[in-house]
Amino acid sequence: MSNHILAIDQGTTGTTVLVLDQNLTVLARVNKEFPQLYPRPGWVEHNPEDIWETTRSCIGGALTRAGVDVTDIAGIGITNQRETTTVWRRRDGRAIHNSIVWQCRRTAEVCANLKAQGLEDTFRTRTGLVLDPYFSGTKVKWILDHVAGARTQADTGDLAFGTVDTFLVWRLSGGDAHVTDVSNASRTLLMNLETLEWDDELLGHLSVPESLLPRICSSSEIYGRTRGLDILPDGIPISGMAGDQQAALFGQVCLEPGEAKCTYGTGAFLLMNTGTTPVASKRGLLTTVGWKIGGETTYALEGSAFVAGAAVQWLRDGLGIISNATEIEALAKTVSDNGGVTFVPALAGLGAPHWNPHARGLISGLDRGVNRGHIARAALEGIALQNADILDAMVADSGVNLSGLKVDGGAAANNLLMQYQADILDVPIVRPKMLETTALGAALLAGLGVGLWSSTAEAKAAWQEDRTFSPSMDDAERQAHLDRWNSAVGKA
Repeated sequence: MSNHILAIDQGTTGTTVLVLDQNLTVLARVNKEFPQLYPRPGWVEHNPEDIWETTRSCIGGALTRAGVDVTDIAGIGITNQRETTTVWRRRDGRAIHNSIVWQCRRTAEVCANLKAQGLEDTFRTRTGLVLDPYFSGTKVKWILDHVAGARTQADTGDLAFGTVDTFLVWRLSGGDAHVTDVSNASRTLLMNLETLEWDDELLGHLSVPESLLPRICSSSEIYGRTRGLDILPDGIPISGMAGDQQAALFGQVCLEPGEAKCTYGTGAFLLMNTGTTPVASKRGLLTTVGWKIGGETTYALEGSAFVAGAAVQWLRDGLGIISNATEIEALAKTVSDNGGVTFVPALAGLGAPHWNPHARGLISGLDRGVNRGHIARAALEGIALQNADILDAMVADSGVNLSGLKVDGGAAANNLLMQYQADILDVPIVRPKMLETTALGAALLAGLGVGLWSSTAEAKAAWQEDRTFSPSMDDAERQAHLDRWNSAVGKA
């Protein structure tokens, strides 16, 4: 019996492919970066052929490194940068324009026009999202409006749209499958959160023909099978898909309402499982689909801090107080506290729940006694304090108390940051042995899709904890930290 999973983690700066066995042991991991394209200020693109070629290369490399025969691959799971948008010709699979990346701001005017028409509440109610260039719908409209002949071709059914999951399944299946899963579809501004179907009214507002769109599927099923590839034989099931942050929530086995995870990368992404009913946020969070397995859909609240690891990079590249990002913890440990310094890492504005693009980074509380260690410690604390604001909003919106927070991503390896996060939230912080939980989530969904695991409970049993950080700060000290933070955020 085939008992290995190929997990594709297609991210913003590169592609990673893992080969895992039934016990979730990683047998091989291969990563390859690709160029970021900036045709104009504020515009960000990828060449979709770079996405595909790095995926092909990493699949071949991972299989070779793992020493696993291709016939022993039970299924393929995909997780991906979510809102990045590609439109291609159905007849040959070639894109008509570079992929427009989630970071791209070119559709700000489209969003402003929709708001001016009084449509913000309509989109928010139907999709759980805010009208922002971040999401896919306005990117599709831009391509159709600006690529010569695109709208005519779309109207006649000659073009296909997809987020990265859709594009990869199309290529892996030789064009047989044009599908997406509910988690990715929920990030497009085009899917109704209640019906889990494309919304005709929203399609009309964005002038996107439904013939362009993929079929919306669950997050764990057989969408298609490999066909016509030189790296894999025909017939391997493609059986799991989820957007990267939802995949991380699943990979952290946050399967019950109130369970939450934080991924610490360039920014920080927090998602809380809110159960089988979408929770509308009144505090600046996004409502999203977590996943759908069988007939049951799980929803989540999401909040993002734009700057997390990027604050450490700024200390390295902008101030030069460290030469390598890994030095931050040792430097912060040279002092016993922050010396009265508060660091608000609003280097790209403030995200949820503040949503203030005009906010700026702030370091306050400086005196002659402050040194590099105090600033380093305050920077780590600022990352954690941003997350406290988001999680407070999640608890208030959902009415569900936070039982703990699971963590992953590169900065989750920083013990000082994790301990402070536990202290400031007053809940345990749980770190898994495998920090690449995004790929793990894709693997679990794919394994469930082909019956490698019979239930989510069986998959949960395979998840392994590395360490729990228990809160040790008393209430008075915690409140003092929060008071200083709130005062500084008001100034930022």
